[in-house]
Amino acid sequence: MTPTLVILVVGLTPKLVGPFTPNIAALAARGGLRPLETVTPAVTCTVQATLATGLPPSGHGAVANGWYFRDLKEVLLWRQPNSLLEGEKIWDAGKARDASFTCAKMFWWYNMYATADYSATPRPMYPADGRKIPDHYAHPPELHDELDAKLGRFPLFTFWGPTASITSSAWIADATLHVMETRQPTLTLTYLPHLDYDLQKFGPDLEHPEVQQSLRDIDALVGKLVAAADAEGRRVLVVSEYGITPVSDAIHINRALREAGLIAVRPEEHGREILDAGASAAFAMSDHQLAHIYVNDLSRLAEVKALVEGLDGVEAVWDEDGKRANGLDHPRSGELVAISKPDRWFSYYYWLDDDKAPDFAPTVDIHRKPGYDPVELFLDPALRFPKLAAGWKLAKRKLGFRQMLDVISPSRTDLVKGSHGRLTDDPGDGPLVISSEAGLLPEGPVRAVDFKALTLSHVFD
Repeated sequence: MTPTLVILVVGLTPKLVGPFTPNIAALAARGGLRPLETVTPAVTCTVQATLATGLPPSGHGAVANGWYFRDLKEVLLWRQPNSLLEGEKIWDAGKARDASFTCAKMFWWYNMYATADYSATPRPMYPADGRKIPDHYAHPPELHDELDAKLGRFPLFTFWGPTASITSSAWIADATLHVMETRQPTLTLTYLPHLDYDLQKFGPDLEHPEVQQSLRDIDALVGKLVAAADAEGRRVLVVSEYGITPVSDAIHINRALREAGLIAVRPEEHGREILDAGASAAFAMSDHQLAHIYVNDLSRLAEVKALVEGLDGVEAVWDEDGKRANGLDHPRSGELVAISKPDRWFSYYYWLDDDKAPDFAPTVDIHRKPGYDPVELFLDPALRFPKLAAGWKLAKRKLGFRQMLDVISPSRTDLVKGSHGRLTDDPGDGPLVISSEAGLLPEGPVRAVDFKALTLSHVFD
């Protein structure tokens, strides 16, 4: 077996590899670069599940970053247990071929209770007093304390939200280096998310100075990992999940369903509204450029399909035949799946009056919102001193005060400049695979469902 390192650089595309990414470009030059034919939806949980299992969403069940749990009557996003994924995982396939094979799974999703030998993933602490304390989950448990002792506490607040930065990706890279040095896994999977955030904030614009700096920063981390891999005799694969395309604004699909009398809400304290998924005739779980539409009242299915097809910015609505043709025919999928046009994305917003928006709407709250919200990347422009306001609220939280971090503006969907989820029209704008071993790459594009086999070939061939 040949030890192999897989570096997942979110949002990296062939067009972004160049003068601002000298380390990545050098790896591609000595080996090879191929476009990745990804799956729909091209979102984190779905694509990572396909890369790890070799199955489409219809096979592994991760139909988006979350879905409507029909038995619970709740929308849940960003769940962690690996048991949610169906199919054989790459680390189990490796161990079946050689019992001495080991795998480290560093911050790939569905990481808790996986059968990988070593793993770490974000997992904040939620004390009873309402605080949210940065932390991570690791296996074996002693790895958690090792990483904290060496690197400090995982910087959760730079992993996502308006303070997202290269800091969290740097922590993950250093944690990966520690595990490679101390455990010597046969296969190491690591995840560097930072580039994705800036591309959503600024768009995939190579002329933008923030994008240029983001590319330099992520390239430096890749260079550090590749140098360590080379020193240890490891083969290297770089892969991305999707490409980011420019967008102008959101499609408020749930507001359209609400206006048609299809969505039910229940009032909370102070007259605010919460989506009542179980009581709704139909609602959408929005995830970037894709929306799963769950139709509880099947007598209104045709009505819902026609309504969504007529919305400005919607490119297609898939019924059972469409889902089957695109590998999304899984019980977790909605009865319908909507795809946006390239320059649009779907919001989760269901309220019609901003005064009745739920209290979590202006906060970073990835678990309570019934859909993905990229506006969480931006501080509210209406705040006079936004960074000072956010810092003051965080400081009061650290002192033990219950403090609402209402620092984003859900009405400013126009702030978002990049999105993903639909397949890109140009492969140069889509995801990629780079290998240090040119001879192991196919002549043409790599299909996402073939990445598992490609990775195992780097280990065993």
